[in-house]
Amino acid sequence: MLTGRLLIAAMCIGQLGNLLPHMAVPAIMAQHLIPAWHLTSAEAGLMAGSFALGYTLAVPILTALTDRYDARLIVLGGSALTTLGTLTFGVFANGLVSACPIWFFTGIAFAGSYMPGLKSLTDRLPPGENSRAITCYTSSFSLGVGLSFLVMQVVADRFGWRTAFFVVALGPLLMVTACLAMAPHRPAGRDTHVFDFRPAIRNREAFGYILGYGAHGFELYGIRTWIVGFWAFVMGHHAVHSAWLSPVAVSVMFTLAAMPASIIGNEAALRFGRHRALTVVMLSSAAIAVLIGVTAASPPWLLLPLVLIYATTVTADSGALTAGMLSAATPGFRGVTMAMHSTIGFGLAGAGSWGTGIALDAAGGADSPTGWLAAFCVLAVGAAFGPLALAWSRHKS
Repeated sequence: MLTGRLLIAAMCIGQLGNLLPHMAVPAIMAQHLIPAWHLTSAEAGLMAGSFALGYTLAVPILTALTDRYDARLIVLGGSALTTLGTLTFGVFANGLVSACPIWFFTGIAFAGSYMPGLKSLTDRLPPGENSRAITCYTSSFSLGVGLSFLVMQVVADRFGWRTAFFVVALGPLLMVTACLAMAPHRPAGRDTHVFDFRPAIRNREAFGYILGYGAHGFELYGIRTWIVGFWAFVMGHHAVHSAWLSPVAVSVMFTLAAMPASIIGNEAALRFGRHRALTVVMLSSAAIAVLIGVTAASPPWLLLPLVLIYATTVTADSGALTAGMLSAATPGFRGVTMAMHSTIGFGLAGAGSWGTGIALDAAGGADSPTGWLAAFCVLAVGAAFGPLALAWSRHKS
């Protein structure tokens, strides 16, 4: 049975597999689905955001159940259903009306794997190992997203987008294997009211981190949904053709830069104070988003450094926010606190994907510099909400 570092490694590898389908729609949306299905930016954002919506509705139930039942079993089922949903999209999706419910269902399935996966990991580790283990798990999210972008775009360009869905659908089977190798666990909160979310809401310190995570999710999923479309605009606007500067390459660089950023952000939080470090990171991220929007019509060589800096700031708060929430959670109610954390985080993530698309349409479209200025300003407003939530949580009611 898996224990200690081997358990952490297995869960991180399993999560990489679960995340292979995660960005499947945003990765190919701009170059394959939007032109084939004649979608507006708002419709495309809604389609991509339907995953987060399904996740949001299911995660409070599935994660709260981990206070009563072994999280490993929920992760096992969620991972298997993620494979099923991804395969179904590849076979049956043929427009907005069919794509949204299928991707919504896949989001529901993923709700059974990400946060319950974190719970199954922390349940099996001593408390002293939790902070860095949490950061390893959350930072591997970025690597998984990068692989999702890479595999989807490469396979779709060479063999068609439906084949790409079939390929990434195999990834969650890695997490199924990891779950089967874990020892059973009896949760400490088996006698609690499993769907009572009041302890999470009343815990002002934990809820501040939860609201901050919502701001993080809004910004992160907004840019991840549209990074391929934005870079395609940049390259097309200047008629540049380079494999090293292609949307595939830049979207992968963007997501891979996020992995060390999350680790460094958590270490900074441990050294300088969580609230102080998070406030600096989130305000910096908002400022860089505005700067990218203002310079959206600039050449790729000028924008690429800004985009990569943004990749670090937009994710440097992730591990620290989640670790802060878990450290502040009331004993016996960790599952429902994590459920609230993920519900708000991914609920606002879906809003970020859709809201960015709406801003694009309203300000001139994805072929207009003013459209991208509006989109990045929307992302900046989302990021700036985080420090306000953290400041609120420090004041006694």
